[in-house]
Order: sequence, then C-alpha cells, then structure tokens
Amino acid sequence: MRICVSSDMDEPVARALLGQLRDRGHEVALYGALSPGDDPQWAACSEAAAREVAAGNADQAVVCCWTGTGASIAANKVPGVRAALCTDAYTADGARRWNDANVLALSLRLTSEPLLKEILDAWFAATASTDPEDRGNIARIERLDAGRSAP
Repeated sequence: MRICVSSDMDEPVARALLGQLRDRGHEVALYGALSPGDDPQWAACSEAAAREVAAGNADQAVVCCWTGTGASIAANKVPGVRAALCTDAYTADGARRWNDANVLALSLRLTSEPLLKEILDAWFAATASTDPEDRGNIARIERLDAGRSAP
C-alpha cells in the first residue's frame, strides 16, 4: 500500500511511525518536516498528503501535528478524504469500520510508541463495513463533499 505521511515536526513518534509503516511493507511518501524543503506547517503538509489520497495517488495517509486536531481538520477539507483523529486502537478500528476513514490523524504529543503500534494494528486489521446503514452514512458524506445537501 502507498501511504503518505505528513508531520509538522520531526518528532520521535513520527520517525517511529515511518519505521512501523515500512516494517509492515508499505511504500511511504513524506511531507512536511519529514521531507527536507517541504512546507512544515500542519495545514499545508496535511493538505498535501490528503490530496494524494483524494487523487488516487496514495491508498491512505497519516497526518500528524502536536494535538492531531489541526492535521485532521486540514485533511478533512479535501473532498474525498475522511480523516479520523485516533488516540486509541478502539477509535482506529471504528474509524475504518464505520467511517471508512482513509486518513489517520495522530497526536505527536499523546501517541507513545506502544500506543502507535496498537493504533496501527487496529487501523490495518479493520475493513469498511458493508452494513447498509453504515454505507448510507458514507454516501451522505460523499454528497457533502460534492457540495449537495443530503436529504
């Protein structure tokens, strides 16, 4: 899988994230402070990673900032992106399962290396629900992306 990773700071958890993704066999593209010369601002690098997902150039992205909130907000402004700020494995599982999230947002402040592994394990183990109610919610979000109001 090709995964874009952005971070506004070159922190140890961001480096651990890169190692975890590569150890799992993923191709990783870097943005922000992780890529020399890139704009390290959380809004810019999160948007850049999210745009790669929306364009189909990446399967998923992981966006990081100090709290994870700004990165998730910026990524969610890109049509076609469903970013989820996950602070534990249960949230990561639910984000993939019920929300069909394609971008994981992480806090550089709150995410320890053991917690990072648990979150990634849950994120990659989960698959999108096929339940009609869940798919209906995703369809509603897609209509919002397209600028139409959902009935």
